[in-house]
Amino acid sequence: MAGSWDGSQSDDSSHFERGVDHIYEAFICPLTKEVMHDPVTLENGRTFERDAIEKWFKECSDARKPPSCPITSQTLTTADVSPSIALRNTIQEWRSRNDAAKLDIARQALFIGNDESDVLQALMHVRQICRSIRSNRQVVRNFQLIRMIIDMLKSNSHKVRYKALQTLQVVVEGDDESKEIVAEGDTVRTLVKFLSHEPSKGKEAAVSLLFELSKSEALCEKIGSVNGALILLVGLTSSNSVNVSVVDKADRTLENMEKSEEIVRQMASYGRLQPLLGKILEGSLETKLSMANFLGDLALNNDTKVLVAQTVGSSLVDLMRSGDMPQREAALKALNNISSFEGSAKVLIGIGILPPLIKDLFYVGPNNLPIRLKEVSATILANIVNIGYDFDKATLVSENRVESLLYLISNTGPAIQCKLLEVLVGLTSCPRAVIHVVSAIKTSGAIISLVQFVEVRENDALRLASIKLLHNLSPFMSEELAGALQGTSGQLGSLVAIISEKTPISEEQAAAAGLLAELPERDLRLTRELLVVGAFEKIISKVNGIRHGEIKGMRFTMNFLEGLVRILSRITFAFNNEPRAVTFCRDYNVASLFIHLLQSNGQDNIQMVSAMALENLSLESVRLSQIPDLPPPNFCGSIFSCMSKPPIVTGLCKIHQGICSLRETFCLVEGEAVEKLVALLDHENDKVVEASLAALSSLLEDGLEVEKGVQILDEADGIKHILNVLTETRTERLTRRAVWVVERILRIEQIAIEVAKEPNVSAALVDAFQNGDFRTRQIAENALKHIDKIPNFSAILPTMA
Repeated sequence: MAGSWDGSQSDDSSHFERGVDHIYEAFICPLTKEVMHDPVTLENGRTFERDAIEKWFKECSDARKPPSCPITSQTLTTADVSPSIALRNTIQEWRSRNDAAKLDIARQALFIGNDESDVLQALMHVRQICRSIRSNRQVVRNFQLIRMIIDMLKSNSHKVRYKALQTLQVVVEGDDESKEIVAEGDTVRTLVKFLSHEPSKGKEAAVSLLFELSKSEALCEKIGSVNGALILLVGLTSSNSVNVSVVDKADRTLENMEKSEEIVRQMASYGRLQPLLGKILEGSLETKLSMANFLGDLALNNDTKVLVAQTVGSSLVDLMRSGDMPQREAALKALNNISSFEGSAKVLIGIGILPPLIKDLFYVGPNNLPIRLKEVSATILANIVNIGYDFDKATLVSENRVESLLYLISNTGPAIQCKLLEVLVGLTSCPRAVIHVVSAIKTSGAIISLVQFVEVRENDALRLASIKLLHNLSPFMSEELAGALQGTSGQLGSLVAIISEKTPISEEQAAAAGLLAELPERDLRLTRELLVVGAFEKIISKVNGIRHGEIKGMRFTMNFLEGLVRILSRITFAFNNEPRAVTFCRDYNVASLFIHLLQSNGQDNIQMVSAMALENLSLESVRLSQIPDLPPPNFCGSIFSCMSKPPIVTGLCKIHQGICSLRETFCLVEGEAVEKLVALLDHENDKVVEASLAALSSLLEDGLEVEKGVQILDEADGIKHILNVLTETRTERLTRRAVWVVERILRIEQIAIEVAKEPNVSAALVDAFQNGDFRTRQIAENALKHIDKIPNFSAILPTMA
């Protein structure tokens, strides 16, 4: 009779067992085939279980048939029945004797180490007895069998443990006293252990028993106090690997436990948030505050933040509007936690968080928020304006409001200063809002105060926020920033120190480099201060480190490198007035570095800035190229000395006619940069093309051998590309530059003859002659003369004279 351990063994048994009376046939209902509890007799003398025969009579009535006997099919005159009191009493006596005998057998069998089949039989008897009559649970308690069944949970047999769990569930159904007994000692802890360690059937039986126990409010706290209980139950409700019944029972168990606020908080910690959110929506004011405060400290993933915002966002905003300070504090704390993700912030904006938030931040008067809560308000506002969600941030700013922000920044502590600066960072990231911020800063003269934060050492977040803000402002206030950073205060040196830190490239380093890169490149005083603090040496070291893979930091590397290259390029704008600039460029072979950077594919700005720097370097080559001293003539006194040939000097630069090198004179020809610059003339970015063309035009400047320069361009296949630049529809600046270069090229007669055959070139020059500015028209006119499209009257008139 052991059966299979997974539950296939039936609890029904008509086996004759030692000490158990045989079941008499008269005790069995012909319809249910089970021992009757309330036997009744029909008019024909047949006896049935009352519920079963009443169901039969109803079926007859529903079928519009007269009542009949289900055994003989005899039609009855009445559906009335008579209770069989004597038989019922006999059955009850028989059952009591048998139950007592079975329980006695069970008590003898339920010991660890007994034969497994005997233990399973005993457990089956207990289940049968408890199911037969509810009062029998009292009998089970009297026999102290509950504790004996609990001991079976320690068995090494999966079958025994599974059947013990099933038996305990039957025993405790609707019986609080039995539940209390089961919950004594470590039984609940054992059940929790079964949730993770038992096979599927055992796990289902364990969670079913926990569900029965959880119907007692007193036991919910005990279940929740067991380490791991809640996290395992929550895990079962979201698991795809367990059956539906287990999920349902785990879910209903947790629902029973939701009456306890402490358990609700624990559930939320494990990801079951709906009970907590429900209490924020419908709980008492005290409960709402408690749950909102807890929500503020809870670690939430981004999807959960959206769910929370959608579910209780409006309720939290309503609490924030309240005049009660504890309510406002709890709401702000929770809103701060959910506002840092784009999706949830978008929801909060939609439900109207911004007006009360801004009011809290700037309001001064009765019921004014204390500074510690203004800091939270500022944090929420900073979260919202710095997310990727594209809403009209210009609606948040007016000059007065920005001035209020600046005033708060000047009159509060570092914590709130940091958040307020982050608000300004978010606003200055918006093209429409930044104009208002710049206007307010210029009007208030606040730039000096903002620059001071660059030197902060004890608060990294505050310093980062200030540098990011100044970086955002720098395209609009470069001169003001350059002036504020110069002097004895040390902010310039602080920025350079940040850039040169030996760490993986950080957001702060990229922002600091971007800030300095935006400052006026021709500000000689600023360049000299950068020389004094050793900025260029540190920057070139960083650039080389990135190029050679020695400095890591994938997220900010490209922005950082671009900023560094732009700062470095400013040294090439100082040649005329600062001798140290030339010395530095020679010592560090800066020209070679910029030639390498021309090949920074995908980094348009780096290529453009490198070409601009090479133009400056190339223009300086004319002055730096050394024309060698010729040896004096050799006077031998001979009468033929006047016929001797002048000395021949070899190795001179083709274009500069002196001794050139890339390192010493920055010569583009010697540095083999021409081909790389020509390659960039096909770039899709007009600014890169313009910078590259400008660098190439430095080879055709007045004072140089233009014919040699044209020859060099031709050898690099540059003339074709330059003509393409002219004929394509480009910007006015690029057209002006292309016309200048083409005019120089067309001075070579042979080239002019070939170009004259190209109608597109002629058309482009005519268009420039007709529509360009005054200088461009003059140059285009000269170019057209070279290809005989306009008569050269200056050559004709002297002949006529």
